[in-house]
Amino acid sequence: MKLKLMLLLAFMPVFLCAAKPGQLSKITVMSYNIRMGEADDGTNSWQFRYPATALMIEDQNPDVFGVQEAYPYQILFIDENCRDYKYVGVGREDGKSEGEHMAIFYNKKTVSLLKWGTFWLSETPDKPTMGWDAACKRTATWALMKSKASGKKFYFIDTHLDHVGKVAQKEGLALIVSKMKEINRDGLPMVLVGDFNIELSDPAFTVLDGVMKNARKIAADTDNSNTFNGWGKSSTTIDHIFYSGFRSCTKYETITKSYADRKFISDHYPIKAVLVF
Repeated sequence: MKLKLMLLLAFMPVFLCAAKPGQLSKITVMSYNIRMGEADDGTNSWQFRYPATALMIEDQNPDVFGVQEAYPYQILFIDENCRDYKYVGVGREDGKSEGEHMAIFYNKKTVSLLKWGTFWLSETPDKPTMGWDAACKRTATWALMKSKASGKKFYFIDTHLDHVGKVAQKEGLALIVSKMKEINRDGLPMVLVGDFNIELSDPAFTVLDGVMKNARKIAADTDNSNTFNGWGKSSTTIDHIFYSGFRSCTKYETITKSYADRKFISDHYPIKAVLVF
């Protein structure tokens, strides 16, 4: 009898922690335009603010996040200093390592990577090309992932629309929607994040009507802070998180908190959402 009691006590934590069938689970996602390290921003240049990025990621602890504008050494910095995370992504210039990366980082303790890919926002999306009236090559990186807590699969897409070309913005978003349908044959939950370089009032977003929900608008707990701060010289909302296939979005947050005594860790604020399966 004593042995049976000891065995019961030993396994009790497992029983208490095991997920119940049908139990709701959640993931935290984030979008972060890191501001390219090549930019000469004076005292806001990467060489002065890089510690703040690692501190922010550690503090916010997202399950998955997408970065925009990241050069290889900025990707490497996160990879080396945020040890719980792995990443996927390529340089937009050559499809390998050159230029800005729209990389996806995921917490290897909470999320498994199943497959991933990158396409260019252009008329020839399978190779490094500039599309329509864009000023730069633009990409979207996608990943199929699985929550380790629930075993549920979901897609995560990270993108950065052009900052000049209106046709490129509209057609780029239309291409992303088309690719989502092509990739997600099973109708799994999806997350789309990024720097879209346009506000929600822009007609380019009509392609998402009825397709995805805006986390900022839907979340039970949300805010109205602007996302592009321009080092304190601008106040527009051009970074967004959209989703589909999740039960709800319980929280949306624009992360305006200071790290490493930096008022701004980038010229964009990171944005975060908590999604429930």
